[in-house]
Amino acid sequence: MSPKNVIFKKTCKDKSVGVFMGKRDFVDRVDSVDPVDGVILIDPEALAGRKVFVTLSCTFRYGRDDMDVMGIAFRRELYLSTRQVYPPLQDRDKGVHTKVQAKLLRKLGSNAYPFFFEFPDNLPCSVALQPAPHDVGKQCAVEFEIKAFSAESQDAKVRKRSTVKLMIRKVQYAPDMQGAPPSVETTKDFVMSDKPLHVKVHLDKELYYHGETIQVHVNIANHSNKNIKNIVLSVDQVATVVLYSNDSYVKCVDIEDSGDSVSAGATLQKVYKMLPLLANNRERRGIALDGKLKHEDTNLASSSVVKEGALKEVMGIMVSYRVMVKLIIGGEVGLEVPFKLMHPKPDAVSWRTRWCSRSSSAAT
Repeated sequence: MSPKNVIFKKTCKDKSVGVFMGKRDFVDRVDSVDPVDGVILIDPEALAGRKVFVTLSCTFRYGRDDMDVMGIAFRRELYLSTRQVYPPLQDRDKGVHTKVQAKLLRKLGSNAYPFFFEFPDNLPCSVALQPAPHDVGKQCAVEFEIKAFSAESQDAKVRKRSTVKLMIRKVQYAPDMQGAPPSVETTKDFVMSDKPLHVKVHLDKELYYHGETIQVHVNIANHSNKNIKNIVLSVDQVATVVLYSNDSYVKCVDIEDSGDSVSAGATLQKVYKMLPLLANNRERRGIALDGKLKHEDTNLASSSVVKEGALKEVMGIMVSYRVMVKLIIGGEVGLEVPFKLMHPKPDAVSWRTRWCSRSSSAAT
């Protein structure tokens, strides 16, 4: 989250318009989303009679702008809302302001004007697909942006010198309540074997924080006459691009080739430890990441939590995780256990400190 008492500001080249905001991360709580609030500072002389507008946009980008083919853009605007800031449409001092806006208005003076947006409840969170090391240009991503500009009218051509853009993020944090620990079991019968193979896999809990070790409990009762030659575990990230293709991209973000075997008639009870980290996957193309702001690091994308009844088709990129356990017996017997990977709420724990320390120790 944005540090307390920090103001983010950016001014256009001709100095006519500047944007001031108290934060750039806005929390989606599934049933509600933080409103976007800030202040626009104008220079009346530089404006030269032009009006000032501010927009909030959500864009899904799935290719570089210079790759447009036959007039088809590789980007789609999921949401766009525009407000006229100057001349104000209502008395500035009679409006209801947030605490940050009130402080900024007092500090910046009479040429400062507030703006306020509310997210609709069907927009995705900020997420991006990691490009390969040799890729250039903008990556496939869901991005949010505040743009302020001066122009003769809202529909008039906007000059770049009179425009200022500030990237923001829509983020989700882990819910207060945990679901039931996920558990999967299966029984496999074999030809020429009187008794079956029984396997059960369960996790300690449904939701893990980024940088937290996942303990995978594997219980095998091999009553069959087959020998299990190896047990391979992986953590898979499933990123589904639901907007234009509904394609799913499955990427292994952690793997454990245990080398464990279970003879016919034997049993095994063991806890395996998995730790999915971006640090071990930085050069792998197509892995979904949490959206990041310029010059900041990020992490593997958090699990998507969607409001019940929401249209998934406009969610851009949906992310989920699963633990896969494969028993090698000539062929394979596989089990998959779904779980959630998210950040805890910043007011509940200093997640950034814990995540960084764990990521560093795990990477060394």
